[in-house]
Amino acid sequence: MGIYLNPDNEGFKESVHSEIYVDKTGLIAYANKVMNTQQKCICVSRPRRFGKSMALKMLAAYYSCGCDSRELFRGRKIEKNDSFEEHLNQYDVIYLNMQQFLIRARKQEVTEYLEHVVIADIRKVYGGLFAEDETILAAALEQIYSETGRKFVFLIDEWDCVMRERQESEEMQRVYLNFLRDLIKDQPYVALAYMTGILPVKKYGEHSALNMFWEYSMTDQKALEEYTGFTQDEVKELCRQYGMDFAEAGSWYDGYMFMEFQHIYNPRSVVEAMLNHRFSNYWTSTEVYDALKIYMDMDFDGLRSDIVHMLGGGRVRVNTRSFRNDMRTFEVKDDVLTLLIHLGYLAYDMGKREAFIPNKEIIEEFENAMSVGGWKEVMNVLKASEKLLNDTLNGHQESVAEALDRAHMEVASVLTYNDENSLSCAIGLAYYSARKDYTLIRELPTGNGFADIVFLPLPHTDKPALVVELKYDKTADSAIRQIKDRNYTQALEKYTGAILLVGINYNKDNVDKPHSCVIEQWKK
Repeated sequence: MGIYLNPDNEGFKESVHSEIYVDKTGLIAYANKVMNTQQKCICVSRPRRFGKSMALKMLAAYYSCGCDSRELFRGRKIEKNDSFEEHLNQYDVIYLNMQQFLIRARKQEVTEYLEHVVIADIRKVYGGLFAEDETILAAALEQIYSETGRKFVFLIDEWDCVMRERQESEEMQRVYLNFLRDLIKDQPYVALAYMTGILPVKKYGEHSALNMFWEYSMTDQKALEEYTGFTQDEVKELCRQYGMDFAEAGSWYDGYMFMEFQHIYNPRSVVEAMLNHRFSNYWTSTEVYDALKIYMDMDFDGLRSDIVHMLGGGRVRVNTRSFRNDMRTFEVKDDVLTLLIHLGYLAYDMGKREAFIPNKEIIEEFENAMSVGGWKEVMNVLKASEKLLNDTLNGHQESVAEALDRAHMEVASVLTYNDENSLSCAIGLAYYSARKDYTLIRELPTGNGFADIVFLPLPHTDKPALVVELKYDKTADSAIRQIKDRNYTQALEKYTGAILLVGINYNKDNVDKPHSCVIEQWKK
């Protein structure tokens, strides 16, 4: 058992013995499947707080021959897998936390320091098999493999910290990437390489310096979707155990989605909510919104308008392929939006290639960033949204129309009405404060068509549901008729509370009073 070679299983033991532990050992089965194959190099990129380090500690506990982890995996999912016995504690594991090396290297080159201390650790076990003056880690491992035939499992945490924290030092990045390529690419001593970070592998031009890695990122987790965060079933079971409301948990922490698993929850925030028995924004405890503000203020090709659009509940089409996988090379707004997806501030629908803000926790982060920046007009709309909601619930039609007029004037410079979709986003922004007590659903399938917006109250509230229909250059009365004629309330047939029908029309030719509103109580 060493520091870097063959670590113990204490890290995973802490996870298993914690009050909340969700079994993700199925990930090991996938790693076993690709062991010693063309797909043996895995790069998993996820935002902070999504369990990357925990997964590495689990893999270290399973593969490392420096410990006996059989009891830790007893009763876990992986124990039932046919590959469990074959690989359990059978490998020399090299565990590298790049964040530690970056901190400790100080004025020394990161890779030079890393090779020095790791070789010293390996020498304790294999010192007689390579030259005493060897300073190149790959060369030492080649010699060990040549003499023993032993293969290594590489586990690399925070692989991209050099890219994130030394953004200005392209030479350091180049040396570091070349080191990783020499260490892993086409090396016979590599049984498995699994590295994690926030960013995918950095691209240079059209090529990647680490093109041997199979990438699993927030834009496509492929076979690892289930292990990216907590699934809907896992959160439902935790809510049952801790007496917490599942619907509210979803409004706070759900929203990340992939092709198969459409509901992925932020695992760290869910755990904190369960342990504290309180739903809140736990993202701010580890993240600083200044970073988000920097990217929000980059108004590449109408980026600001897209952000406002998403704040209103809308989606924005994104080309994620142009992103260079670093935090400073931006050529178009899609690059910034893609970075925000990888950082966890936006979710991504791969099927539709659209980005959106996933949940209340992240919405608050955007609000925090806007509150200290040049977003005065948007903040004015958000602050007025509480009164707008109260006026709606009280049936004050004229006040609602006037408030929407004011909101439109505030955001007209960044959000232009040109159809019902843009009007829908503006309405969603104007009703921003409603998200405290409601789940906002756009284009809800109903009796005969889709309701534009439905505000479904969370269980802890006693507020009525709102079915909102929008019209562009027509009438608010026609919006109400459409709700009734097409039986839009049928989608809420299992809902037992009161329902308000809200019809809103925008008349582009009426400069002084463009909005009109009709509000009715639905009578079942």
